[in-house]
Amino acid sequence: MRRLAAAPAHALAPLLLAVLGMLGGCDLLGIEGASVVAARHEAEGKAIGAACRHAGRAIEDCYVLNRKADKGAVFAGWREMNDYMTENKLEVVAPTLSPPGAPAPVTAAVDDEGDAAPSAKSKRH
Repeated sequence: MRRLAAAPAHALAPLLLAVLGMLGGCDLLGIEGASVVAARHEAEGKAIGAACRHAGRAIEDCYVLNRKADKGAVFAGWREMNDYMTENKLEVVAPTLSPPGAPAPVTAAVDDEGDAAPSAKSKRH
C-alpha cells in the first residue's frame, strides 16, 4: 500500500486562509456573537423602560410586567425617557389596555336612547 505524501506547509497556507475567511463570515449565516446578543438585550431593556415611563408606569410595575428584561437596562431606559419628558414638558400617555391577568373594566350597557340599560341581575323577580 502506498502512503500519500504530506503536503508542504506553504501549500496549506492558502487553504487555511480560505477556511478562516469563510468562518469570519459566520455573521452572514445568522450566527450572532455574544456581544451582539448583549447589545440587543440592552437595547430591548432600554426600550421597555422608556415605554413604561412614557405610559406613566412606575419602575417597579415595569419590572413586574417585564420579568425577563434586564433590570439595569430597563431602569436606564426609564430614566432617559423621564429626563426627555421633563426637558420637553411631555405628559404621560395613559395605557388603554390593562396588563395581562388583570380583570377587565366593567362597563355599563347603553340602550339606543343613550340611557343605561338595566342589567340581567337587576331583573330578578
